[in-house]
Amino acid sequence: MQVLYGVVGEGMGHATRSRVVLRQLAAWGHDVLVVASGRAFSFLRERFADEPRIRVEPIVGLHLVYENNELDKSASLWSNLAGAPVGVLRNIDAYTRLVGSFSPQVVISDFESWAWLYAKVHDLPVISIDNMQIINRCRHDAEFREGSFELTRLAVKARVPGAWHYLITSFFFPPVRKPRTTLLPPLLRPEILAARPPGAASRAGTGDHVLVYQTAGANPGILETLAALPGAFRVYGFAPDAEQTRGNVTLCPFSETRFVDDLVAARGVIAGGGYSLMGEAVHLGVPMLSLPIAGQYEQVLNAMYLEKLGYGLHASQLDAPTLDRFLDELPAFRTALAGWVPRDNTMLFSAIQELFSGIASGAEPPSYLLSPSLGSWEQAAP
Repeated sequence: MQVLYGVVGEGMGHATRSRVVLRQLAAWGHDVLVVASGRAFSFLRERFADEPRIRVEPIVGLHLVYENNELDKSASLWSNLAGAPVGVLRNIDAYTRLVGSFSPQVVISDFESWAWLYAKVHDLPVISIDNMQIINRCRHDAEFREGSFELTRLAVKARVPGAWHYLITSFFFPPVRKPRTTLLPPLLRPEILAARPPGAASRAGTGDHVLVYQTAGANPGILETLAALPGAFRVYGFAPDAEQTRGNVTLCPFSETRFVDDLVAARGVIAGGGYSLMGEAVHLGVPMLSLPIAGQYEQVLNAMYLEKLGYGLHASQLDAPTLDRFLDELPAFRTALAGWVPRDNTMLFSAIQELFSGIASGAEPPSYLLSPSLGSWEQAAP
């Protein structure tokens, strides 16, 4: 089949996860046109430059502005409005290039609206593959529905509405409340699967360091905070040209291989509330101290479930008491993580194949899938 695949450009987790699915689609013999915005476009174009079955085209999507580890909603709004006229023209140009040169039978959206809109205009089935839809399509206890939960749920609901089916990857599995919804384990890149294949024991804690993934723009004071704390820290996200050591803090230039090695061996990891790294840490058995970006409820929800499951801590800021508590409770976190069953991407790939078969045969959208899963509407129904 010919597949139109939309990847949202805000946050690199969508791009790194989509890379895995795209490679599998090409391996199955499908031709794929990818539309992506922001850093996701550059990342995917580079990764698939030599893949004849995958073509990557740029579109213009929304982007977010952060200040002091908090989402600046006003700056984000004005920044997107300022670029709106150019963005509209570029997206029209992308549509013009697509029409006549590609005839997709199915659209896959990783929380991306351009491809979804194309599908609606051309009456094509949409398969949603992301982690965000868990906010809207699952039932969450009252403790998780505080603050901006309802506003975020409505925003997620409006992003890819009316999909043929929703495939949701996650490390937590609340009851499914809507049909056409399937919960699956985290979608993992091959580097993570190689570091801990299914059935293998965790190698977390073999190093003496804590891995830190933060950026200067999101959390400018974190280096000073870490320097005043005990222990060794390997920090990614500040992108120096070469490794720099400042006392107990080592700034690491980004290297996918080195990052995975440091993550696997870390005593623990300190990061935001993004789903991708959190899911990788859970798979590898590495406890996490999550510092979600204020105003990003999806990150807050991830961090709350992380702590509820005993896989780590959720905190609003990094200070000595918080770090001491995190390090003191590492044995308990590792015990909880030992109960996680590491899996590869087989469940997701089986679900995609089942959906493709149904679409090719002209079937109606399935309320639930026959493929193995970790949660579905059928199981949640009374």
